[in-house]
Amino acid sequence: MNGFGTIIIGGGAAGLFAAANIQSTKRTAVIEPNRVLGRKLRITGKGRCNLTNNCPQEEVLKNVLRNPKFLYSAVTKFPPESIMSWFESRGVPLKTERGRRVFPQSDRADDIAEALEKECRRRGTVFIKAKADGLIIRDGAAVGVKCGEKEYFSDNVILACGGKSYPRTGSDGSGYALAESAGHSVTVLQPSLVPIEVEESFCGSLAGLTLKNVELKLFDADRPAKPIYSELGETSFTPFGLGGPLGISASCYIDAEKLSCKGYKLVIDLKPGLTFEQLDTRIQRDIKAAPNKPFEALLAGLLPRAMTEVFSDRLDFSKPASIGNLTREQRLSAVSLLKNFSITPTALRGFDEAIVTRGGVSVKEISPATMESKLVKGLYFAGEVIDCDAFTGGYNLTLAFSTAYAAALDISKKSNFEKEVEIWD
Repeated sequence: MNGFGTIIIGGGAAGLFAAANIQSTKRTAVIEPNRVLGRKLRITGKGRCNLTNNCPQEEVLKNVLRNPKFLYSAVTKFPPESIMSWFESRGVPLKTERGRRVFPQSDRADDIAEALEKECRRRGTVFIKAKADGLIIRDGAAVGVKCGEKEYFSDNVILACGGKSYPRTGSDGSGYALAESAGHSVTVLQPSLVPIEVEESFCGSLAGLTLKNVELKLFDADRPAKPIYSELGETSFTPFGLGGPLGISASCYIDAEKLSCKGYKLVIDLKPGLTFEQLDTRIQRDIKAAPNKPFEALLAGLLPRAMTEVFSDRLDFSKPASIGNLTREQRLSAVSLLKNFSITPTALRGFDEAIVTRGGVSVKEISPATMESKLVKGLYFAGEVIDCDAFTGGYNLTLAFSTAYAAALDISKKSNFEKEVEIWD
């Protein structure tokens, strides 16, 4: 007889949530090499943990970049409102901020990780500090896990060991090798939600500057007429390029086969609230009101002070002594640059800085209703190891919790707990 009902590989968000929701007469074990559980979870959202998005399930799926249809069943069973109820019923008050992002009221990601660990321990979960390096499969079914010379047996195995992003937290991509050893296919892996390196050297001089209330567009040379990504918000300059919410969101649209970023162009509209004509009219009004004002002073009224010199250098004309001497062509050139401040991406940063991994275990080989493998009985998948990822805003953790719950629910039913797991018991 197997020693455990379920063995979960990975003590992160998905693994702990699955363990916290499995109801079985047999014990659940979590195999995790880190001394601290939920290590990556504890640093998400700059240590605040944006655990979900306070939106309808349909909105979650709209923000999934790859394989949203596959996730329909899981997100329907466990939408954001259920995630919020689960944590609040376990003593973690939550709050909703801009963009419907949900955080613990304490602004402590540790509170989320500790609530998960506490619930697991309440249910009698066994934690095994070890590195899983093999699956035990017999007669087409997963029956255990190898950790070096030790073997642990179970009725079910959940692979929830994350992707390749932030490998220092334990997400080293080893889960993909385990999946492949069971016959599963793994799609192309790429860092996603990651800062972008650019060609222009001025970004380094602007490092640390955040542009708020701007619009960022990403263009592909293969489809130049219309941006493949466009969003309002804020972006930040880094020593090597562009980051911030808009920068890392744009990275999702850079094709895995074009990691050099060749053929892509980023364009920042520094004044998205005004049309070209409205902005030109405003500048004409400023010139008329103070024609003797120096050109730099005009720019200071339109841009962050740290950006005026860089902006001025990018204009293709000699600056007049006063704005009253600007020609019509020079004025329109300045307006054009304000509305189309272009930057040339050259590469994406690596997995060390990626929030999530793009790619993973093929969804064609996983049951969307239960997260069980279609190839190996009793083998389940949850979280980032699956080929699904989403924008920032709490959506990726929503997917981790929802897929983990789907797996836990199916295992609970197989364990003679026919009644659906009560999420706030």
